[in-house]
Amino acid sequence: MKTGQNEMQVVHLNGEHLTAEDIVYIGVGDKKVELDTAALERCQASRAFLEESIAQKRIIYGVNTSFGPMCNKIINDDEIEALQVNLIRSHAAGLGDPLKPYIALAVLAVRLNTLVKGYSAVRIELLELLRDMINAGVAPYIPEAGSVGASGDLIHLAHMALAVIGEGKAYFKGELITAAEALKRAGLQPYRLSYKEGIALINGTAAMTALGAFALFGAKKLLNIACVNAAFAVEIFGGIDDAYDMDLHGIKPHPGQLNIAETVGKLYDGSRNITKREEMHAKIRENGSSDAPVFETDINVQDVYSIRCTPQILAPVQEAIVFVENTLVREANSSNDNPLVIPDEKKVIHGGNFHGQSIGFTMDMLSMAIATLCNLSERRLNKLLDPKLNEGLPEHLIPGTVGLTMGFMGAQYLATSTTAENRQLANPVSVNSISTNASNQDVVSMGTVAARKAFKSVSNAKHIVTLEVLADLQALSFRNADKMGRGTSRIYDMLSEHFEVYDNERIFHDDLVKFRKLLFSSQLFDDLSVYWE
Repeated sequence: MKTGQNEMQVVHLNGEHLTAEDIVYIGVGDKKVELDTAALERCQASRAFLEESIAQKRIIYGVNTSFGPMCNKIINDDEIEALQVNLIRSHAAGLGDPLKPYIALAVLAVRLNTLVKGYSAVRIELLELLRDMINAGVAPYIPEAGSVGASGDLIHLAHMALAVIGEGKAYFKGELITAAEALKRAGLQPYRLSYKEGIALINGTAAMTALGAFALFGAKKLLNIACVNAAFAVEIFGGIDDAYDMDLHGIKPHPGQLNIAETVGKLYDGSRNITKREEMHAKIRENGSSDAPVFETDINVQDVYSIRCTPQILAPVQEAIVFVENTLVREANSSNDNPLVIPDEKKVIHGGNFHGQSIGFTMDMLSMAIATLCNLSERRLNKLLDPKLNEGLPEHLIPGTVGLTMGFMGAQYLATSTTAENRQLANPVSVNSISTNASNQDVVSMGTVAARKAFKSVSNAKHIVTLEVLADLQALSFRNADKMGRGTSRIYDMLSEHFEVYDNERIFHDDLVKFRKLLFSSQLFDDLSVYWE
């Protein structure tokens, strides 16, 4: 996932321009972060107005009141800093496997970008420490389960905040140690929270947004490889050309449909495997009898839907990915804690920007999109392996003695079971609100559950798509590889350098691991246009 540049790129955080790709690259350590000077001036103004408001004895939620349904309990000025630490310790109540360190660093980056936007009234010193933790690779230990995504990712971000104050655990250079030790090794000091800073750290959507960014990153790669597999399928089965005729798609002009049809068509452009509609009529007539009322031809008049309808099936997948990215970027560059301080308007506003419904909804949509992509991939794989459907290819793509060797028979179970799992994960969770927090949080988003689900769906889909790539390469070893189009032949030649026909002499798992890493841990399919330009 490297950026391919000699010098480390720097993202200047200002709360306005953080991209989904930035979130991923910061998390994996390919980009560092710096703080925008103008943004820091906004932060200073926000903090100054909050300090002025406290001096005026104004009652401000989470600053000199307790939290949630206890907001009518007013805190003495002598205890308002202790209040922030108590909030973090009590809400650091997550369980389950920890988020990967690269995701935890992405969570830090998203939260920092939100705070530096200038409406959370935290001190500059806190922003600088978050920056330094990210750049040093101090990744908080964050259990995966706990957030309802309503008053933000309270539990996830409380675990994040523990590391900031030198409590809990953190990863440093791959080792899980105490947060205090991790900060020490990085040359940093634990932070002492002032009023408002604890709630500003945990009252937001950074965990669901960071998880969503990684899910989105994988989904975009999956869609590209799905287009490659579609083009391979057309090549292998001699697909009929008019299914990808742009005049066809122009009269049903869904943006995703147009995009997918154009992409797949450009990949196989120039192929000598394609069946041309205009050449079929005479061939079919030649096979029949003019005297018979009905005769049957062995020439396909239309391809099956998994070949013919790819643009229509993947259209909403592509459109969902665009929608998800727009929503996610908007969320990552929003102020989403409570209360928010707007000094220019002389306002401290209590509201609900922490609510994660927008992210929850889009993550459920992404899970549905990925399940749809998997349905298509799994059916094409089955067509390749079933001798009743594969149009003359060897049964299970077996290159040796059928029965003694099994080819792709066992591997197909992986695609079948994982597709079933992703269909289950496509069930929405953002509609499953459960009132909590003594009914103060009476409508919640489950946004982080939805984001975790989408992340898992994407990971599962990589298994299926990887297997389909291997099956395509195996099928092309039997036929049609020498007549492929410009784009497909380039991709085939590139992948063939790493591919060996599966002949039962190796453990299939090893081939899957090798190709999954090749496909998804590189930049091979980040931009498909390079293969037809």
